[in-house]
Amino acid sequence: MEMTTPSSNQQSNAQGSFGAMLQQARKTKQVSLDDAASELFILKRHLQALESENFSELPQAAFARGFAINYAKFLDIDPIKIAASFDASYPNELKTHSVNDIASPLRPMGTLQRDTHNRIRFNPLLIGAVIALIVLAIFLFRMVSNATNDNNQEPTPVAEGLSAAEQAQGAAISTQSSGVGASGSALNLGSSDSMSSTSLEVKLTDTTTVSVMDASGSSLMSGLQTAGNYKLLGTPPFNIQIDNIDNASLLLNQEPVALDQYATDKKASFELTL
Repeated sequence: MEMTTPSSNQQSNAQGSFGAMLQQARKTKQVSLDDAASELFILKRHLQALESENFSELPQAAFARGFAINYAKFLDIDPIKIAASFDASYPNELKTHSVNDIASPLRPMGTLQRDTHNRIRFNPLLIGAVIALIVLAIFLFRMVSNATNDNNQEPTPVAEGLSAAEQAQGAAISTQSSGVGASGSALNLGSSDSMSSTSLEVKLTDTTTVSVMDASGSSLMSGLQTAGNYKLLGTPPFNIQIDNIDNASLLLNQEPVALDQYATDKKASFELTL
């Protein structure tokens, strides 16, 4: 059901509404909706709904607001102004509905129809840097162990060198916990002492494009991620997009999520709530 009348939309656009600003900026940059959707990993119909301010066609308020902010950044316009206009225009009825939905059971919210021409891209420089880091870590570990043995009169047990697989896994977990993923874009913005925070674990067996956004609109993970375990904290529901489910698995509060039920051509997008 449309929450705004045609006359109110026209009046809002005339006053410089966020939808009109987004549409005008896109046309000025000569970017099509298809190109914008492909670059932002956002459905074309959601971008159209933002430009027309058709809130009933958008996901929950937190996700829709995040889409508007990312769209504004992509079009090089002020995201703060767009967010403020979005908040002022969003219907109170839908805000109440979004809050009530947070307590609903875990359920899939749909599947993205991704373009089949998108493929995983391997970065040879990144792979080489990871291998070099592993070799350097093993070398330094053995040097420290040998130096300790030389300084002690009695022999002490020396810890075994870590394997390449253990080093890669440890690097992925250590990097993620600091807030930045191995690809430089996975963010863990959840508060560990917040009662509303929920644990979401992403396990990757190969390089995969993954996007995770929580109910506050914060991006917990975005972009190309290398193999490893990523433990995220955030406020449910989570909006999750995975480019290839064969390379990924999810655990929500230690409970596995069956990705193959929500995927099309190995690509999936769905919302998880508690």
